[in-house]
Amino acid sequence: MSRRNAVRAGDLLRLGLFGLRTRPTRVVLSALGIAIGIAAMIAVVGISSTSKAKLDQVLDALGTNVLTATKTQGLAQTPPLPETAVESALRQDVVSAAAGVGTVKKSPVYRNPFVPPLETKGIGTMAAWGDVPAVLGGHVASGRWIDTRPGAVDQVVIGSQAAEALGIGSVEPDSRVWTGGRWVQVVGVLAPMALAPDLDNQVFVPLGLAAQLGFDGHPTAVYTRVDPERIDASRDVLARAIRPDAPRDVGVTNPSDALAAKNATDDSFTGLLVGIGGVALLVGGIGVANTMVITVLERRAEVGVRRALGARRRNIRDQFLVESLLLSFLGGVAGVVIGVGVTAAFAAANGAPLTVPLWAVVGGLGATVVIGGVSGIYPAARAARIPPTSALAAV
Repeated sequence: MSRRNAVRAGDLLRLGLFGLRTRPTRVVLSALGIAIGIAAMIAVVGISSTSKAKLDQVLDALGTNVLTATKTQGLAQTPPLPETAVESALRQDVVSAAAGVGTVKKSPVYRNPFVPPLETKGIGTMAAWGDVPAVLGGHVASGRWIDTRPGAVDQVVIGSQAAEALGIGSVEPDSRVWTGGRWVQVVGVLAPMALAPDLDNQVFVPLGLAAQLGFDGHPTAVYTRVDPERIDASRDVLARAIRPDAPRDVGVTNPSDALAAKNATDDSFTGLLVGIGGVALLVGGIGVANTMVITVLERRAEVGVRRALGARRRNIRDQFLVESLLLSFLGGVAGVVIGVGVTAAFAAANGAPLTVPLWAVVGGLGATVVIGGVSGIYPAARAARIPPTSALAAV
C-alpha cells in the first residue's frame, strides 16, 4: 500500500472508538457478554486459588507433622490399641508430644436428667490422655482443658458441636451436664478441631471418671507431633512402638493429608466451572460478531463515502477489525474487574488472602483479543467487499 493511502495506527484507534461511541447501548450489551465469560473464568480460578491459600495458612498454623495412630481398619479381628499406647509413643525420639482419646461406650451425656434417654443428639464420651487440643493444634474457646492427673475431680470438656447441641455457649460457674447418673462440672468448651473434626461432637473426661463410666482402658486414637523432617519414617516407628508384636495392626495416618485430598477434589469442580466460563466467553464472542455484522449493514453509506474519498478495501477492513478488537477488549477489562471483585469479596468473607493468578488475568485478556479478532474477521471482510457504487446508493 502506498504511503498516500496508509492509515496510521492512531487514526485507526480513533476511528474505532468513534464507531463504538455512536452505538453505546449495543456496545455495552455486546461487551457484557464478553465480560460475563471472563469474569466467570477469573472468579472461579481466583476463588479456587484463594481457597488453596487459606488451606495453606491453616496447615501452616496447625502443622503437617501430626500423625494419628489407630487400630487397622477393615479387619474385624484386629485387637484394640494397648492401654500403654500413649506412653509408648512418648518414649520415641521422633515424637515431641502425644495425647490420646478412648471411646467410653454406653455413657451418653445430657443437658439435664429429664431429657429422654434416646435423645443423645449423637454426642459421644471419650477418655483423654494428655492435652489433646494442644497436640492437634486446637484450643479451648472457653474455660480450660480437663485435669488428666490421677485422682482429678470429676469434670468434662465439651467439643464445639456438642456444646451447641447441649446449649452451652461458654463456661459459667453453674455449667454442668448429666452423665452416668450424676451431675458433672463443665470446665471447658473447645473450638472446632480442623485436624480432627470427629472430636467436635464429643465430651472429654479424665481417666478416673471414664473408668467409673465403664471405660475399658484402651485408647481409640493416639495423636502425636513428630519430627517434621522424618514424617514418613515416623509412621513405622510409631506402629512398632505401640504394638511391637504386630505393627501391622496399627494404622498411622496424617490428618493434614485428608485436608489436602479434599482440596484436590475441589480442583475437579474448578476445571468444570472454568469450562462453563469458556462457553460463556464463546457466546459473548458470537454476540460481538453479530453486533459487527449489523454495524456493517447500518454503515454502508459511511463505507461508500470513504471509498469514494480514496480509502482502499484494506483501510475499511482494518477499521471494522479494530472496532471488534476494542469492543472485546473493553468487555475483557470489565470482566477482569468483576472477576477480581468477586474474588476479593469471597476472600474478605472467609478471612483468606486474596489470590488471583497473573496467568488468569493475562490469559483472560489474551482470550478477548483472540475472540475480538476472530469475531471481527467476517464483518470486516464483508465491509471491505461492499462496492462503492452500491454503498453510495444508500446515502
